Amino acid sequence: MAKTKAVFRCGACGHQVPKWVGRCPDCGEWGSIEEGAPPAVPGGAVSVAPRSPAVRITEIDADAAGATPTGIGEFDRVLGRGVVPGSVILLAGEPGVGKSTLLLETVKSWAQAGRTALYVTGEESAGQVRLRAERTGAVHENIFLAAETDLATILGHVEQVRPTLLIVDSVQTVAATGADGVSGGVTQIRAVTTALVSLAKTSGVAVILVGHVTKDGNVAGPRSLEHLVDVVLSFEGDRHSSLRLVRGIKNRFGASDEVGCFEQRSDGIHEVADPSGIFVHSRGGAVAGSVNLVAMDGRRAMVGEIQALLHPTQANMPRRAASGLDSARMSMMLAVAAKHAGVKTAEHEVYVSTVGGMKVTEPAADLAIFLALKSSKSNRPVPTGTVAIGEVGLTGEVRRVPSTARRVAEAKRLGFTHAVVPAGTDEEMPHGIRVTKVANLAEAGEATGTDVRDSDDEQAPF
Repeated sequence: MAKTKAVFRCGACGHQVPKWVGRCPDCGEWGSIEEGAPPAVPGGAVSVAPRSPAVRITEIDADAAGATPTGIGEFDRVLGRGVVPGSVILLAGEPGVGKSTLLLETVKSWAQAGRTALYVTGEESAGQVRLRAERTGAVHENIFLAAETDLATILGHVEQVRPTLLIVDSVQTVAATGADGVSGGVTQIRAVTTALVSLAKTSGVAVILVGHVTKDGNVAGPRSLEHLVDVVLSFEGDRHSSLRLVRGIKNRFGASDEVGCFEQRSDGIHEVADPSGIFVHSRGGAVAGSVNLVAMDGRRAMVGEIQALLHPTQANMPRRAASGLDSARMSMMLAVAAKHAGVKTAEHEVYVSTVGGMKVTEPAADLAIFLALKSSKSNRPVPTGTVAIGEVGLTGEVRRVPSTARRVAEAKRLGFTHAVVPAGTDEEMPHGIRVTKVANLAEAGEATGTDVRDSDDEQAPF
């Protein structure tokens, strides 16, 4: 008989290699290569009588998989109207961003609606969780708390309590008896997640798993972990800002590009239904170097503010700094502004920043960046109540961006009276706000009153 040859397969992505290596050549994961038996080749398949017959799709009750609201509007927005019974949700984020605080608020609202919730913590003691619950007002008799790291014991708690919502904080701390490896390893995480998914599908209890992230900000653990669960959420936030964002990465029950906004405070985490107020600074009048924009974060339109400061300097290499923006796009806007609009910055330090910790990476912010630079250089403020939307090309043209009508509608809702948009926009704009369509940077400067060129610039725009 021929000798059976072992197979080496990556536990993170499933890539197969002829021999053991320390790092997977496909996904780059370290220590994920495992030795196993070669897959069996089916010789002849034998039919087995199913336990239940297949039914027509029209006969299936869709209400049985209806979502149950958690009571937190921004969280339900990202989930898709709420938590679906029997679903498994993975919430990942950096340490200290507020994942446990958000889930305590969730179980509090869940318990206040007359439902039972079981919170299992593997990283803290029960006393620590109770102290944080008292500080945030998340104490309720329908909330059960257990400090466990053994999977079998957790399943025993579920049988005793019979909750409708199970929180496991975190999945990396739970160990499954009989599975190889240590807690947090690839094999252990897969075994624990598989058991909890099976529990959710058979019992109908909704499960929320807390996960860690890597240095790159991705979900830690094997890639198969994201495939096993129904919903993957990313909890993001800057330690220097109170703003927190819950971003949908995968969602089998709703849109996967929704964003929920929260604010971290001393008494807990609170939802922010209108985050534009955080990103826009209120002032009495117009100020040179400040321009408002409307950015799309997933399916959500948010009004923000970009500020630019040009300071004369005698240095041979003036400093350029960007905060909340892509520094490469800022450098591109400096070059385009100098070439096509006469905004020379070779003898100026340039600082461009967003307000309130907002992060904008989409090209739709190009026009606002350009107008902020031009306004600061000419010392002519953009009129109050104006927003700028558009991508700027290297030849100085203003190009179309997606969802322009939705951006203008959000600006109108917040009281803005004038929107500068690309000329090629063919969407129907909302009524009640003046819309100016511009084809190039010269027209954008004229529309905002900042079209003043340097006196020593001999090149005419366009």
